[in-house]
Amino acid sequence: MAVLSPSRPTAPPSSKGSPEPVRQASLRRRRFKDNLAGYAFLAPQLIGLLVFMIGPLIFAVVLSLSRWDGFGDLTFVGLSNFGEIFSDPQLMRSVVNTVWFTVLQVPGLMLSALCVAVMLQRSGKLKSFYRVFYFAPVVTSTVAVAAIWLWLFNPDISPINGFLAELGLPAPDWLQDSRFVIAAFAIVGIWQGLGYQVVIFMAGLENIPKTLLEAAEIDGASEWQKLWKITLPLLSPTILFLSITSVIGSFQVFDYIYVFMDTAAPAAARTVVYEIVRLAFSEFKFGLASAVASCLFMALLCLTGLQLAAQKRWVHYTE
Repeated sequence: MAVLSPSRPTAPPSSKGSPEPVRQASLRRRRFKDNLAGYAFLAPQLIGLLVFMIGPLIFAVVLSLSRWDGFGDLTFVGLSNFGEIFSDPQLMRSVVNTVWFTVLQVPGLMLSALCVAVMLQRSGKLKSFYRVFYFAPVVTSTVAVAAIWLWLFNPDISPINGFLAELGLPAPDWLQDSRFVIAAFAIVGIWQGLGYQVVIFMAGLENIPKTLLEAAEIDGASEWQKLWKITLPLLSPTILFLSITSVIGSFQVFDYIYVFMDTAAPAAARTVVYEIVRLAFSEFKFGLASAVASCLFMALLCLTGLQLAAQKRWVHYTE
């Protein structure tokens, strides 16, 4: 009698049966489709960046080495446009005006915003109301803001000059006196930009651990010691961000000057961006205007690089 051996179950087909090159090709096709889909979603933003940012930047560099009035042919002139910048006393005066505006506006804005943010942190339930109140000028049209301050700076009806007169101080002609015109622009810039920086500073203050402040208070630290030893060091990343954006914005000031002075601003009131617009669209010197814009770009790039390099000495990041 024959003895039948028990049948063994057949093993399922192994997934490794397919050849390795076939698997690699399938993986590459799948990766290509995923990348293609990702680039398709990014395409609108990338095209906009190329058309409206990178393209004009390259064209501005080409124009800075050329002479062009916007209608005729481009004439290559090399670095002569840059030489004209440093030999033109009016352009150098505008550079000094821009630096002076930055020196007045950036520290004044940041110190004012920090003080207001610290006070608003202690305002309790009214914090949201005050935050909206201070932020309102930020979303207000620059033309409307300039129109209001044009009235405030009017020497005949200016309430600012009336207040100064009551204190026994001289009342300057803000927009006509060359000694005060840049300071007037800085005051307007501080007033309009205050709300934005207050909101950013308040966000930074919210991220400071309350346990550190409570421990310092238990150890007998005063309010000034807590601010100087704890709040400011932990707020240094926020200060770095606002300092970089404020310097970039201050070097690009133009709108106040144009609304206050139109196209006839005196030499004491002109800034670098005002000169760029005047050269390009009033005198049709697009090559020289592009050279000035290129110098401004390089200056801002260097200043930003220096600020980022200096952060290792004073910026503290919490773990």
